[in-house]
Amino acid sequence: MDTEYAYSVSMSIKYGLLALLERGPSHGYQLRADFDAATGAAWPLNVGQVYTTLDRLERDGLVAQDGDPDAEGRIGYRITDDGRRELTSWFRSPVSAKSAPRDELSIKLALAVTTPGVDVLGVVQTQRTATMTSLQELTRLKARATDPQADLAWSLVLDSLVFRAEAEIRWLDHCEARVARAAASRPRNVAASPAADATAKQARR
Repeated sequence: MDTEYAYSVSMSIKYGLLALLERGPSHGYQLRADFDAATGAAWPLNVGQVYTTLDRLERDGLVAQDGDPDAEGRIGYRITDDGRRELTSWFRSPVSAKSAPRDELSIKLALAVTTPGVDVLGVVQTQRTATMTSLQELTRLKARATDPQADLAWSLVLDSLVFRAEAEIRWLDHCEARVARAAASRPRNVAASPAADATAKQARR
């Protein structure tokens, strides 16, 4: 896993668990279930991730064990005052674009336009099809929601995914137009790959 992406994911889990523990003490399995419920399982966790994060939070003094293990041997955790201050600071701070994971799609297209022989329009079209399929699935989920206000947290996550998919499709349309214009304006005496020639022909139609 990419180091930057892993860091971003771990930070989201860290503050997600702190927010859940602000509601009251809980153990790892329940925290995982509550996290999935709050996010509509958009970013499902496994128990290993939860307990690894809890160990780090305890090490940093942000959570503490809450009493003895239960009858099934599960250890409960509670948020500490330091953890509560950390959580409050997170809620009051904006999410920096620099802390977000790298955008693999942007990197893929940047490399596609500079790599000989790559059908850039094909890359764009493949991604658009996949994103459209995802958007249709999200739209169906929204349509099945009988009362979005009854589960506001899940509804907000779903809205975010829908808006991102719509924005990605608009961006892909923009990329396709720019690539086509660039191919059409390339001087004829400049060597081009077969894929670039095909792109230019399509743009001139």
